[in-house]
Amino acid sequence: MQSIILDTETHNLNGLPIEIAYAPIDLNKGKLTLDKTQIFDQLYQVNEPISYASMAVHHILESDLIGQPVYTDFTLPENTVYIVGHNIDYDIKAIAKCGVNVDQIKPICTLALARSVWPDAEAHNISALIYQISQGSLKARELLKGAHRADADIILTANILMHIIAHIQVQDMESLYLASEAARIPQKLSFGKHKGVAITELPTDYVQWLLKQSELDPYLRQALEKTL
Repeated sequence: MQSIILDTETHNLNGLPIEIAYAPIDLNKGKLTLDKTQIFDQLYQVNEPISYASMAVHHILESDLIGQPVYTDFTLPENTVYIVGHNIDYDIKAIAKCGVNVDQIKPICTLALARSVWPDAEAHNISALIYQISQGSLKARELLKGAHRADADIILTANILMHIIAHIQVQDMESLYLASEAARIPQKLSFGKHKGVAITELPTDYVQWLLKQSELDPYLRQALEKTL
């Protein structure tokens, strides 16, 4: 089975991928390894204009995409099972738009894990976590100079992941996946008239109403079902 850290940059919010980067990783007996020589990083054409808001984040210009392959050419490495990323659902949706079958993928979300490991952190984005882990070091600032480009972000995510693994003491990828799944189940409601209320303290009739909503987040659904 193949495990990778993956990141995408898109032409607009929830858009098509104009950059995809990944690197194979291994987690064996609690030790994470990533071979930088195996990093894949490719720009893609999407035949649509890049939004200025997205351009301001990743600094990819339309001129950068001239002569690049079309995004539908992207394929995952053979036998990929585990895909790690910060807010990984966004990236999974992006590569699915390339025609990649993601049905059997086991996503591991470092954002959810970071929120679980450091619940009191001021922010849980990649840059803030790198500064927190390094206690505001000069090295962190150097690392972050390339942030918000896919190739740089997979290295930064791996750095965060190493610290998460040290905290939760998992030994292998399957255990890390299960820890991620558990971390993604919310403890409090994040919207509506009961925003901020613990799931276990929600009124039963409101829980029952939420469970009837067809587009309910599957992890919230798990949390709500446990209360009944």
